[in-house]
Amino acid sequence: MDDQYAVLSGPPPTLAQQKPLDLTDLITEDDEPVDNFLSAKQQRFLVEPLYSSAKIERPFLADSNVAIYGVPRSQPIVPDMFLSLGVQVADEWWEKENRSYLLWEFGKAPEVVLEIVSNEKGNEDGSKLSDYAALSILYYVIYDPQQLLSNEIVRVYQLVAGEYLLRPDYRLPVVDLALIFWYGAFEDKTSLWLRWAEPAGNIIFTGAERAEQERQRAEQERQRAEQESQRAEQERQRAEQERQRAEQESQRAEQESQRAEQERQRAEQESQRAEQESQRAEQAQRRADRLAAQLRGLGIEPEGNGDQ
Repeated sequence: MDDQYAVLSGPPPTLAQQKPLDLTDLITEDDEPVDNFLSAKQQRFLVEPLYSSAKIERPFLADSNVAIYGVPRSQPIVPDMFLSLGVQVADEWWEKENRSYLLWEFGKAPEVVLEIVSNEKGNEDGSKLSDYAALSILYYVIYDPQQLLSNEIVRVYQLVAGEYLLRPDYRLPVVDLALIFWYGAFEDKTSLWLRWAEPAGNIIFTGAERAEQERQRAEQERQRAEQESQRAEQERQRAEQERQRAEQESQRAEQESQRAEQERQRAEQESQRAEQESQRAEQAQRRADRLAAQLRGLGIEPEGNGDQ
């Protein structure tokens, strides 16, 4: 499909001027309000994520409601949103030649323009098709949320041999982008939005969305750290309880050892007393035997021996 929509290369319509251009009559702003709330928010939703994301290589220029001039002293065309790769606004952007997108100053046309249809008078699918093709703008997107011009809410045109062909999808492969529908809140307004995505469908987030993701990740990390701290505290408490139990066991073992030593000492004392009693009984028996022998020598039979 991409081969079918291959872009024919060619120089953009620029002018090589031999002398400085007189830009006195160049209209860079006309002070006429033309946008409605939906269009204004949608334009911001299509511009801001490109700058907040690192998806598009710098430099590039994306903006809304800025005049694009093809040649000097021509009528400008003002898309609701455009994207131009490899260019950037001049440092002296208050100078008249730097306030609008002058093709002869930037040296190239934007790659993408997008129009948001809010009525049937904007010629989005009429003269603007030929106007943008004449500027050699690669992609022209018509976003028609109310389906005022056709049954298609989004149409993506790609320039092929100087004419726009309708793509069968919402991808813009040369700029490595795609468009998707997304329902959610942007700037406190919940609605169905058109937004940028990678060709595979991954959303290109706004700065606020990335900040919220970072906040959620930080909160998750904080909760994980808190859980780890709680687990560590529980482990510390369990270790302390184990230490205390071990200390109590050690104290009980020491007490048992002391009791056993005391029992051993008492048994030793009892054994010594029994030995002493045995020795005293033996001495008394020897004394009794000597006395009996002495009495017999005197012809006296000791008492208690007559029964023997």
